[in-house]
Amino acid sequence: MASGPTAFIPEKEIAQDNPVDGHPSLLFLEEYSTTGHPDNTTKIMALHPQYLESFLRTQYYILRMDGPLPFEHRHYLAIMAAARHQCSYLVNMHINEFLQVGGDSEWLSGLEYIPQKLKNLNEVNKILAHRPWLITKEHIKKLLKPGENSWSLAELVHAMVLLAHYHALASFVFGSGINPEIDQDTSHGFRPPVVSNFCLCSNTNESHVEDVISVHSSPGTSDSVSELEALMERMKRLQEENEEEEASQEEMATRFEKEKKESLMVVTGAYEDEWIPTSCISRYVDDPSFGYKDFARRGDDQLPTFRAQDYSWEDHGFSLVNRLYSDIGQLLDEKFRMVRNLTYNTMAIHEDVDTTTLRRAIWNYVHCMFGIRYDDYDYGEVNQLLERSLKVYIKTVTCYPERTTKRMYDSYWRQFKHSEKIHVNLLLMEARMQAELLYALRAITHYMT
Repeated sequence: MASGPTAFIPEKEIAQDNPVDGHPSLLFLEEYSTTGHPDNTTKIMALHPQYLESFLRTQYYILRMDGPLPFEHRHYLAIMAAARHQCSYLVNMHINEFLQVGGDSEWLSGLEYIPQKLKNLNEVNKILAHRPWLITKEHIKKLLKPGENSWSLAELVHAMVLLAHYHALASFVFGSGINPEIDQDTSHGFRPPVVSNFCLCSNTNESHVEDVISVHSSPGTSDSVSELEALMERMKRLQEENEEEEASQEEMATRFEKEKKESLMVVTGAYEDEWIPTSCISRYVDDPSFGYKDFARRGDDQLPTFRAQDYSWEDHGFSLVNRLYSDIGQLLDEKFRMVRNLTYNTMAIHEDVDTTTLRRAIWNYVHCMFGIRYDDYDYGEVNQLLERSLKVYIKTVTCYPERTTKRMYDSYWRQFKHSEKIHVNLLLMEARMQAELLYALRAITHYMT
C-alpha cells in the first residue's frame, strides 16, 4: 500500500514543500480539527495554509456549529453526498462521525432505513451531484410542502450547502489521490470497499494502487520545458491583447457556445463502463446509473445557458444563503475569494509571474461544463491556455472524479510543482461547489418569487 497522505505525490516531496507538524501558520488546525489530528486531506491542503484555514473554518461551521440541522443528519448527508461518487474515504469518515454524535446505527444499513424526511432529499442529492442544471423550483416546492416530513427553507439551505460541499470534496479526494486514514475505525463493520478500478481511497485496493504508481511521466524532458515556455508566452500575449482590444458581445457569445460544445468532445477516464456498485456504498445511493450528462450533448434538447449576469454568487446567491443560514454566506464567500485570488506569482521554476488569466480560465472552464456563462469573459482564452491533457483531467475530476488516475495527474503540466497541481484541485473543487450552489439557490429564489 502506498504510504503517506496521497498516492500521487511522494511523501518526502510533501514534507519538503510544507511540513504540517509545527508549522507556525497551521496553529488553527487544533481549533477546527474534529479528530484531534490532521487527516490526509488536511495534510495535502496544508500545501496552501491560507486556503486551508478558510476551508476548515467553513467545514467546521456546517458540521459542528449551531445550525438548522441536527448533527446526525449533517453527517448522514455527507455520507449520501460522497456515495454519489463512490468515495469510500469520505463515507467511512462520516460513518464514524455519525456514530460519534449519537446517530442511529440502523440508518447505516441503507437509505430504506432512514427517516422519510432525509429520504426525500435523494432526488436533489442526485441532481446536484451530476446534473445541477436540472434542479427547478418544483423540487424545492415538493420538499417544503407542509406535512410531518417537510423541510424548512433554512434546513434546506443547510442541506444544499452540505451536499455541494461533499460532492466537491470528493472531487478533491480523488483528484489528489488521497490515501485512506491508517487509523480509520472500521469496527462498525463497514470496511472500505473496492468501489472502482481507479479508487485510490479504498483500503482494499492495494495491488492497483501500486500498479498506478508505477506509471511515471518524465518531468525533465525538453518537451515539457518547451510546453511551459509556450504557455507563458500565450499568457503574456493574451494579457497584451486584452489591453488593446475587446471582442464584440456576439463574438464572446459564439466563443462560449463553441467551448461548451467542445467540452463534450473531451473524453474522460480510462473507461466508460457503468458503475457496478458494491453493497457497502450502494446502500447509500439511489439510482446509481444517474451520472453527469454533457450539457452541450448534440442531439439533446438544448438547455438554456445559465447567464451569470442574471444570477450570480456575488449579487444573488451570497445574500440569499446568508439570510436563510446565518454567517455561512460570509464563510463561503471568503473561501471562494481566497481560492480565486490565491497566488505565489510563480509557475514551475519561474517567479514574478501573473497567473490571473490561467486561474480564471480553469474556474470558467469548470462553470462552462455546467452551462454557466460570464458575458464579460472571452472563452477563446480557455483553448489557448488549457492543454488537452489538462482539459481531460479537469473534466474527469469535476464530473467523474472516481475515474481519476495517477496517469492523468502526471500527464499535464509536467514541469510544475505538486503544490501548483494541488492548487488546481482546490480551484476545481470550489468552482464545482459554487456551480452547484448557483443552480440550487436560483431554484430557491424562483420558488420564493
